Amino acid sequence: MTLASTTSGHLTQRQLESLLWSAANALRGPVDPGDFKAYVFPVMFFKWISDTWDHEHAQAVEAFGEDLTEEIEADYHVFTVPEGCHWSDVIETSQQTGIALGKALQRIQAANPDSLAGVFGDVQWGNQDRLPQSALMNLLNTFHAVRLDPDSVNGDMLGAAYEYLLREFAEASGKKAGEFFTPRHVVHLLVRILDPQPGESIGDPACGSGGMLVEASNTVREHGGDPRTLRLYGQEVNLTTSAIAKMNLYLHGLQDFRIVRGDTFSDPKLLDGDALQAFDIGLANPPFSLQNWGADAWAHDPFGRAFCGVPPAKNGDFAWIQHLLSTMKPGSGRVGVVMPHGVLFRGGKEGAIRRCLLEQDKDKLEAVIGLPPNLFYSTSIPVCLLIFRDQKPAERVGKVLFIDASARFQAGKNQNTLSEEDVQVINAAYKRAEDLDGESEGLHLRLVDLGEITDNEYDLNIGRYIQTEATAEVDVEAALASYYEAREALRATETVLDEKLKAAGFNA
Repeated sequence: MTLASTTSGHLTQRQLESLLWSAANALRGPVDPGDFKAYVFPVMFFKWISDTWDHEHAQAVEAFGEDLTEEIEADYHVFTVPEGCHWSDVIETSQQTGIALGKALQRIQAANPDSLAGVFGDVQWGNQDRLPQSALMNLLNTFHAVRLDPDSVNGDMLGAAYEYLLREFAEASGKKAGEFFTPRHVVHLLVRILDPQPGESIGDPACGSGGMLVEASNTVREHGGDPRTLRLYGQEVNLTTSAIAKMNLYLHGLQDFRIVRGDTFSDPKLLDGDALQAFDIGLANPPFSLQNWGADAWAHDPFGRAFCGVPPAKNGDFAWIQHLLSTMKPGSGRVGVVMPHGVLFRGGKEGAIRRCLLEQDKDKLEAVIGLPPNLFYSTSIPVCLLIFRDQKPAERVGKVLFIDASARFQAGKNQNTLSEEDVQVINAAYKRAEDLDGESEGLHLRLVDLGEITDNEYDLNIGRYIQTEATAEVDVEAALASYYEAREALRATETVLDEKLKAAGFNA
């Protein structure tokens, strides 16, 4: 793409996406594709801040001319750009450009502590072993060929282009993509089901790149509401990913949000005084079956999140669920979480927690929705959505809605996807809660009394309540889970036996 094609008026979406992907490809060779995001997004955001600052400066000059003062101009700027820290200052540095870039980004963060703290991540820009001068200049020059101010980039184009890059980086990252990216069709479905309304608070305790918070904003806008009235909150343990989330929200035109970095289990930072902050909507796609998540400390959790028991040390799935339920606002609160099917049937401590969550005095679980296999980058197993509501509709009290949507997908080469029609059909079935002649548009669903679930010893396996070929295939995961648990037990027994044999003088 030439400079002329990008500076004469507005870019098209395709042009912008092509340019951004060219920026990523400028790093190919010295930088692993899985690490592109750590370099490309901060540079893109820096260019956007600088170009937007220029745009705001021009507006101030046009309005006040020679009467313009620093105090007046400050009111025009969303972000402060310290002297010597503009894009032009860095691009004109011909030697040790990485050091100049790193200093500029640090000073911009320091000048905007409330809004930009940590937003540029922790890349060592001056380390030429990781990022040679030639690769950095290729990256900078690619962005230098385009302006990202409001006069050059239409409306939501930047946000959409950012999402485009996230998808491309997820493709390049393979299974590691699950650490920061949930396929947007899954996010779209979950948010549609939770139905965010203007003025509500929304929290994601494992927010990754912030896609669920962005989707909530988009959904409110699509339904005629003002997304600026939403209060958006997220926590993310990974520094680079939390920075990506902040940039994502800003580039989607959102400013009233709070993204914090830290371990949600050991150091929850979304607080209201000494208590967990409560949200109208809590939603998450947390890491599945997280090991070493901090079970020991949860027995005495100061926030009372172990209200149904402490999950196994080697599997934090129910810790995420209990955390989300602990942040559900009384009355209006609802929660949606993506989980592996194992949470529906695993026994032991998890079975006891599941029983506690289903008992009549809690009765918060509204729906279990089984999704198709191979939707995610990080796993090919089928997953489910668990929907909780603090106050269920009267007709759903004492019941759980089961939906088998495993046949609703579009087959892909590497992954399956949900089309917009798939999302609409599943969402409509959730709201209707009635099957049509046993099957509706490729779906099976059933509203089940808690009494029947109790008779099944609180097993929520969809195949127990809806019998189809698809659910029979999903039941394979139950068999695999039992197999893996038995294999772990066998290994532990073998280890003990080996130790006893060695102690008795027998050598392998």
